[in-house]
Amino acid sequence: MELIENLKWRYATKKFDTTKKVSYDDLENLKEAIQLSVSSYGLQLYKVLIIENSAIREKLKPVSWNQSQITDASHLFVFCNYKDVSSEAIDDFIKQTAVTRNLDLNRLNGYGDFIKSKLAEKSKEEKTSWLKSQTYLALGNLLNACAELRIDACPMEGFESDAYNKILGLDEQGLNAAVIAPIGYRHKEDQTIDAKKVRKPFDLLFQEI
Repeated sequence: MELIENLKWRYATKKFDTTKKVSYDDLENLKEAIQLSVSSYGLQLYKVLIIENSAIREKLKPVSWNQSQITDASHLFVFCNYKDVSSEAIDDFIKQTAVTRNLDLNRLNGYGDFIKSKLAEKSKEEKTSWLKSQTYLALGNLLNACAELRIDACPMEGFESDAYNKILGLDEQGLNAAVIAPIGYRHKEDQTIDAKKVRKPFDLLFQEI
């Protein structure tokens, strides 16, 4: 199983080679892998910023605990969840489903109403947590796709979300920076490049019932 070998190869890269860039074709493959990610009800209530601009990343570095990955990596992926779920977003999803699958829209309206009713049951705090969690599903696909393409990545929560929102103009779009991932290629002097993975053994991690 190639996936297992690729996952053994990957690690959270701390030092990137600034001279190497991810190609256009590889970026398109990564975008498609994210697009194909699972999400609750299929809504994909998030947006992913792919930042190559060095000036913007220099602004983000101080509010990312001054971690060098922000500026040294080839690109910076910022996964942003929507701050709320609008009825319009659900209606748009239902319409897109009808068009994509060539179905009668009236047959799907009941499903749209069901989604709205289930989300209405959540408290504001529950909804915020649920929306943020969706971005991690997409992040997982990015990390797996990067491993398959032998592109390094470093998922990070060490940043100031509110500052990212301000710098990137996310508040005006109803978005919130949830999790980030610089991608590129490991530097040969990265101190963690040869570190062995530390993972729980099967007997502690799994319980078969």
